[in-house]
Amino acid sequence: MVDLILASKSKVRKKILDENNILARVEPSNIDENIIKNSLLKENATPTIISKNLAELKANKISQKYRDTFVLGADSVIDLEGQLISKPESRDAAFEILKKLNGNKHNLVSSVCISKNGSMIWNYSDKATLIMKNFTNDELKKYLSKISNEALYAYNVYQIEGEGRKLFSSIEGDENTIMGLPIKKLKEYLNNHKST
Repeated sequence: MVDLILASKSKVRKKILDENNILARVEPSNIDENIIKNSLLKENATPTIISKNLAELKANKISQKYRDTFVLGADSVIDLEGQLISKPESRDAAFEILKKLNGNKHNLVSSVCISKNGSMIWNYSDKATLIMKNFTNDELKKYLSKISNEALYAYNVYQIEGEGRKLFSSIEGDENTIMGLPIKKLKEYLNNHKST
């Protein structure tokens, strides 16, 4: 398998790689996502374009430091009818996000990018469609009370592999995409491109 660096501190993404026998060392890119998102939103970029750009920027930043090494960048966003919804920065923000999603259909977009020597050499975006059930405000607050701060800020407002599954009446798409890493296409790429 190729030598790979994951430019993300996401424990879930690292776990998905481990479960698929993809060895990767972790080096977070620590880019300021909000500045980039706000700049792209001013240019009317779609949530998918924003997700792709962030994945590429993360991979490229770390890739500049390591010659001839594959660097994996990834990013996930919620697309609610074209409106970008980012990870919450407080419990109040998380509650407001859940109220927006409540009873509605949204897309979860996950993008991955492989960079080498500072430039993107491959990228892919996948989308899952989720329909959230209708909940009262009290029910939403009760759900949030069960989620730890670490989980809330790391995985957006729902963890599909945990309590979050109960929020939805319909989930269409790959579970790994929803968790932040469309692993099938990534594996195909890595299996076809040994390190050179």
